[in-house]
Amino acid sequence: MSVHVTMPKLGMTMKTGKVSKWHKDEGDNVRKGEDLFEVETEKITNKVEAPVTGILFQIVVPAGAVVPVGAIVAVIAESGEQPERMEGTQTGDVTETKAAYAGAASRVEAEKPKEKGDILATPAAKRLAKDLGVDLALVTGTGAEGRIKEADVTRYHEEAQRRPRITPLAEAMANQAALDISTITGTGEGGKITKENVERALQQKTPVIEEKTGPGKTIPLTGMRKAIADNMHASLQNTAQLTLMTEVDVTDSLRFQNLVREIYKKDESVRISLNDVLILATSRALKRFPIMNSTQIGDEIILHDSVGMGIAVAIPDGLIVTVLHEADQKGLLQIAAEARTLVEKARSSSLSVEDVTGGTFTITNLSASNVDNFTPILRPPETGILGVGRVVEKPVVLKGEITIRSMMRLSLTIDHRVVDGAPASEFLGLLAGYLEQPALILT
Repeated sequence: MSVHVTMPKLGMTMKTGKVSKWHKDEGDNVRKGEDLFEVETEKITNKVEAPVTGILFQIVVPAGAVVPVGAIVAVIAESGEQPERMEGTQTGDVTETKAAYAGAASRVEAEKPKEKGDILATPAAKRLAKDLGVDLALVTGTGAEGRIKEADVTRYHEEAQRRPRITPLAEAMANQAALDISTITGTGEGGKITKENVERALQQKTPVIEEKTGPGKTIPLTGMRKAIADNMHASLQNTAQLTLMTEVDVTDSLRFQNLVREIYKKDESVRISLNDVLILATSRALKRFPIMNSTQIGDEIILHDSVGMGIAVAIPDGLIVTVLHEADQKGLLQIAAEARTLVEKARSSSLSVEDVTGGTFTITNLSASNVDNFTPILRPPETGILGVGRVVEKPVVLKGEITIRSMMRLSLTIDHRVVDGAPASEFLGLLAGYLEQPALILT
């Protein structure tokens, strides 16, 4: 019996997905669990596995097309079955999955070898594979029940010979930047293309500029830039945004940060930043104000049991928000380690879907820039986002005397449909208190 493969729901707010690549052609044998196609969402590309074993009878949605969640993208049939071919977009069952995707870097990971006892292959195929040094676990069989034939081994070997040798990380970087790896000269062992070769090629690559009538030139608004533009515009159109601002004395938070650094100075794995302290303080404050740790889905407001802290990270293509899950249940050292890992994964294009979904509140930090305060834009369906400005030493009045203190401005944007200004200002006041006196975080 044929099976309809649908566009999966890969996130709470996902409504459409773009089929960016098919790993199989019509008529190919597919096995349950192997990569079938890739879906491009707002920030990353996700691999989707075949739900059953059979033959890819029809590709309903071609690569490059955008369809709603639940739309039928392909039909997998049993051997010899001839179901009726589909025309146009049709809707099937919506499936939510964490599944067969990884971040951009993992899109080129080698398939995990199967147990030798699981491989079905003819004796001739096994002999040829041994002679050619081919791992049968990586060969797709076209025989009965997926049995590998001699011709399958020959085809795989010939394709491997034509395929440029490249490290997985280098291939992920090239795919992310849409580089043709056949134009890159490898300097690794045996001419293998390395990360450094791709970085060199990227430096030489110039933006695609299209001529237009009249003065000036245009750059197509596509990819991540287009997704950011659409999401930010939709956020402003569909929410009632209000921003509250305050100035906070973070002198003691900086002392606290330096104290932790001093205690763990011999442990190179411990690196604490002021942003880590901010995450800790904000997570604890959110537990005191559940309405700020909420999301609006349709006509319902969901109060979350734990904090999925969004951490905005600037990357060459734009801005991506990673998610530190259960931040309210973690200590400062764990927050620092996991936050640093997320930033590194974002900058190496190796984020998974889990790394960018499930957020309940977001922090966007411009303290490293020459910016005092700004108006952050909400990430629907979240209720709040905190903007962080730079730290400036300035004279302030403290206990009746003028003294120099380290001051920072915070900007809290809320969805006024969900929360009013009074509780939002109380939340911001509690957070300011935590940053001014870090010991209060423990209360």
